[in-house]
Amino acid sequence: MKSKRYDAEFKKEIAQLYLSGSRTGPSLAAKLGLHPNTIYKWAQELEKDPEAAFPGSGNLKLEGQAMKKAQQRIRELENEVAILKQAAAYFAKNCR
Repeated sequence: MKSKRYDAEFKKEIAQLYLSGSRTGPSLAAKLGLHPNTIYKWAQELEKDPEAAFPGSGNLKLEGQAMKKAQQRIRELENEVAILKQAAAYFAKNCR
């Protein structure tokens, strides 16, 4: 069975309802057909980082974006080093 995906706005709205105290986790979960732990997890994520909560598929939080850029730069530099090593070996062989 495939789990249903909810968008960030929906998750924020449900988490805010729970955090405000206007609804309990179990009552929200029963109404939406979710497990109460899902409501608690959404509320925790919203409390931890309200701006970057629920980034969505393919959208990384700022730390993730920085890490991805750093890894890409490392790959580029490793390629450059490999090319320079080949060039150095070629010129060393041809200078003799």
